[in-house]
Amino acid sequence: MTTVLIFLAVLFVLILVHEWGHFIVAKITGMRVDEFAIGFPPRLFSWRKGETEYSLNALPLGGYVRIYGEDPTAVTTDAEKGRAFGARPKWAQALVLIAGVTMNWIFAWFLLIVIMLVGVPTQIEESNASANAVVYIDSVLPGSPADTVLPAQAKLVRVQSGDDVLSPVLPSTFSDFVAARGGQAIDVTYQTVDGADKTVSVIPQTGVIATSPDRAALGISMSLVETVKKSFGAAVIDATKQTYTMTKAITVGLFSLISSAIIGQADFSQVSGPIGIVGYVGDAAAVGFTSLLFFTAIISINLAVINLLPIPALDGGRLVFVAIEAITRRPIPPVWASRVNLVGFAVLMLLMLLATISDISKLF
Repeated sequence: MTTVLIFLAVLFVLILVHEWGHFIVAKITGMRVDEFAIGFPPRLFSWRKGETEYSLNALPLGGYVRIYGEDPTAVTTDAEKGRAFGARPKWAQALVLIAGVTMNWIFAWFLLIVIMLVGVPTQIEESNASANAVVYIDSVLPGSPADTVLPAQAKLVRVQSGDDVLSPVLPSTFSDFVAARGGQAIDVTYQTVDGADKTVSVIPQTGVIATSPDRAALGISMSLVETVKKSFGAAVIDATKQTYTMTKAITVGLFSLISSAIIGQADFSQVSGPIGIVGYVGDAAAVGFTSLLFFTAIISINLAVINLLPIPALDGGRLVFVAIEAITRRPIPPVWASRVNLVGFAVLMLLMLLATISDISKLF
């Protein structure tokens, strides 16, 4: 239940950021905003401030800003005709449409800055380590003494054999401590990703390391990790670079998936729908607050890239409509625009259904 609530909170914030982008630019460019909604109907509650109604709906899978005149047939008063979406200049319409994805990018960039200011867990060399550095288990060798006993990604807390306690706990000191106690029980206390401490007894054996068969070992690889904080200037520069890199990677991956789908070779097992994303959000939250922020930034950039696809019912598809009208200097017939948007929405729902089926199949 906690995971679901965290997911809904993340989704709420991302939708709020996206729709606020549409909302504020529509206001700035002189359009009348009739409704600002989070979620899809049925409506839970709403309130009115000025000319805009603000509503929270029951289905938290999206949101919308209802701008007067988006449907030309709904323009009823001459007095407000100039504030209709279709009556404003094409550049203003385009700005409103790209404002949502722009806010998603800005929000992701802001989260990355926060993460770097708070501190990012970074693998470091022992010579550069401070007293705050901790040792993590990177991997466990199958068939080794540590196999099925010590989990990967766990943090080493305490290492003891009899009355001998290892201090400080570093990859090199741990390795030497274990090598000197072949055949002797070693009590290893580690911390799981959910913060629980566990202690297990492991006996080092020789022949575990192929390159050093005479050296006693447990069969784990380790890394030394320390939280590294950056200055504001460095955080802004690195966040900008990461935002660009992540956007590029997501765009390439998305177009690769689409091109594979067109030729019937798409692997939907690698695609996550709502159920899969809930699980990933829960995993990120369990690791730590900065991990949750980082995953939220990734989702935000994903939403930006996906919304720019030239698919009807998405911002990118509506941008195509505005471009066509600007070139032809005539409006697209509302009935045809509605039909195309309906088809686009149906395609999106089909893709979401396929991704959800893939999520469910992974559970079993």
